This record gives sequence, structure tokens and C-alpha cells, in this order.
Amino acid sequence: MSVPLLIVPGYSNSGPQHWQSHWERLLPGALRVQQRDWEYPTVEEWVAALDAAIATCSAPPVLVAHSLGGSTVAHWAARFRRPIQGALLVAPPDLDNPALPEACRTFAPVPRQRLPFRSILVASRGDPYAAFERSEQMARDWGSRLEDAGQAGHINSASGLGEWPRGQALLREFL
Repeated sequence: MSVPLLIVPGYSNSGPQHWQSHWERLLPGALRVQQRDWEYPTVEEWVAALDAAIATCSAPPVLVAHSLGGSTVAHWAARFRRPIQGALLVAPPDLDNPALPEACRTFAPVPRQRLPFRSILVASRGDPYAAFERSEQMARDWGSRLEDAGQAGHINSASGLGEWPRGQALLREFL
């Protein structure tokens, strides 16, 4: 893969059966952005870790973010201006949703400004952490193309997507 691929997990990281973990194993050169603390995230630390990972890339990377990782990308884009090839933002949470773990609420409010790079936001109609209407609003705010994943839960390990071929097809649009 000639374009660097940065995997940006969300709260609690992505376990071995998560599609992000499958992609990390499948896609040559894919790198996971590591966080010091996956259970008690802070915006400052998570954004700094993302910026440090982007800075090491040999070319503008594609960001593949899930859940709170998508919120991290939005916060990063509001603060930094490194070139990005594009971003696949999967199931970013509604930070006002009462079902969201309290630790994630420290990321509120999420920036609403347009992202300075191409992006696709994938949303599920059955996501316990974001009503589809809120995902539509995030896509509008960020200038992202919205992809409807149907009833796919939080688009995580529990969704049973495995290697998630549909997501890989979306990723190829940036490569």
C-alpha cells in the first residue's frame, strides 16, 4: 500500500474481532494509533497521539477512525493542518447521548467545522451511541459523504462484520 493507513480506534481500543483489527492484519503498512489510556481518554492526549502518528507518515495518510476515534479526528482537524489523503469516519458518537460512557463525554463539544480533507461518514440506523439523524448532522457539519450501514449496531465487534468488505470498498476510494 503506497498510501499510509492510520487506524484510529475509539474508547477501549478495538479488540481482535473488530474490523479495524482485521484490517490492521490484512492491509500492509496499516498502523494503529496508540493511546496511553484507552479507558480514560482525554482530548489533549488523544489528539497529540494522532498528530504524532500523522507526523511519522511518509505521505499524507488515510485515517480510518471508529467511534471516539472519529471525534478525535474532528478535534485534530480543528487544531492542525497536516495534509491528509482522506478519512473514513465510522460510527462517530453523539457526545450528548446518555448511553455513551461518561469517560467519552470529555470530548464534547465535538468541532462542527468542515474537515479540510475528503471524508466518508458511515452511520448505522441501530447505533446505541448516535441516532441516525445526529450522524446526518455530523456528516453535514464536517462536509462528509454519508454512507448508511443499515441496522449494524455500533459497527464494532458485536456487529459481527469480520473483515467488513463493504468498509474496505469505501476505503479503496481513498487509495
